[in-house]
Amino acid sequence: MGEQIPTTGKWLNRNILGFGLTSFLSDFCHEMATAVLPQFLQAIGASAAALGFIEGVADAVSSFAKLGGGYWGDKTGNRKKLTVIGYALTAFSKVVFAFAFAWPLILAGRIVGWLGRGMRSSLRDAMLADSVTEQHRAKAFGFHRASDTAGAVAGPLAAFLLLSLMTRHPSIAQLPERLFPFLSGAAGPKFRIIFFLSLVPGILSVAAMAFLVKEKPRSPNHGLGFMDAVGAMPREYRMFLLAVGVFGMADFAPTLMILRATTVLGPDVGFLKAAQLAALLYTLRNTVYAAASYPIAALSNRFSRSRYLAAGYAVAVITFAGFLFAISSMLWFALCFALAGVFIAWEDTMEAVAVRDYVDDTIAGTAYGLLGVVNGIGDFVASIVVGALWTTIGPEWGFAYAVIVGLIGTVLMVKAPSAVSIHVKES
Repeated sequence: MGEQIPTTGKWLNRNILGFGLTSFLSDFCHEMATAVLPQFLQAIGASAAALGFIEGVADAVSSFAKLGGGYWGDKTGNRKKLTVIGYALTAFSKVVFAFAFAWPLILAGRIVGWLGRGMRSSLRDAMLADSVTEQHRAKAFGFHRASDTAGAVAGPLAAFLLLSLMTRHPSIAQLPERLFPFLSGAAGPKFRIIFFLSLVPGILSVAAMAFLVKEKPRSPNHGLGFMDAVGAMPREYRMFLLAVGVFGMADFAPTLMILRATTVLGPDVGFLKAAQLAALLYTLRNTVYAAASYPIAALSNRFSRSRYLAAGYAVAVITFAGFLFAISSMLWFALCFALAGVFIAWEDTMEAVAVRDYVDDTIAGTAYGLLGVVNGIGDFVASIVVGALWTTIGPEWGFAYAVIVGLIGTVLMVKAPSAVSIHVKES
């Protein structure tokens, strides 16, 4: 079962540090590849609709894996083993991109990666919540999200530096075809190098999770039926999930933000330069995300949890409007990507913190899984619709859709019940 995890004293314990390092390395791997994925898809001839479809399907797979993984952890009492497997799948999936000649193989790699991400997410969050006392839960999640996103800063920055290095030394980009002759003449060799190198932090993340994190002992509940676990969710939590789901149908994949910046800036600065700038902008988004996660979480106990989350949703709506009215200006996109960092920090951190306000530990994994399903379905709809509208009518129509639906989700979250009636004074 694992060792007993102390939940008294300082909140920044070994487990919290272990979760932080694991997520830093895993997101380094993931975002290093994600930062150049839209440009790679363009290089192999894929459309914005293909990108939206890939991200939407991957999100949907991930969401159902979160529910299955969460329920399995509640039933068996063992959450760590499946979490380690999930990190391994995420790490090795990026290498699949390096061998792609068309977008279907990208889809396959994304599905494998997000299957792993889904398996681990609800289980990890449940273990994270168990590692601290209730009054420190928001701080722990804020620290974890900050560590996670620090990796999401390092990954795109590494991608940018590698692109710059290969621009000065083009021979480096020939390494894939030297190692794998069938890649000779394949489009996007510089991006393929990045996909290969992303495996390094990915493997380290698996090692960190396996050796640093200790699971709190829990008794298995083999009699727990899946529908019983789902049916045990309180009415207030279901109303919360409704608001999350509606907003999620506006929350399109960040790769579409990268593509928007690349296509708007490209005519003025050139395709490769626009790709480099977009990677930097994505790094800015993730830097703000990392910096904002802890303070946003630390302030949350002073307010109604649902209305506080609604404020973050409102920031998202403003951000979507910025991409709707985008102009060919680095300053404009810098502001949009910075706001994107603020709202995603608010959304990811506070949605995760709120779950345990509604449910106890016996069904926490399933509850986190349900949150993942709702978010995944919403992300699937958002990415598919925005990508399809972009390709068939124009990008402005896709972002206009996001603004309208996001506003509806914000209003629903304002009206959602908050499970926190007594705000804990943190020591």
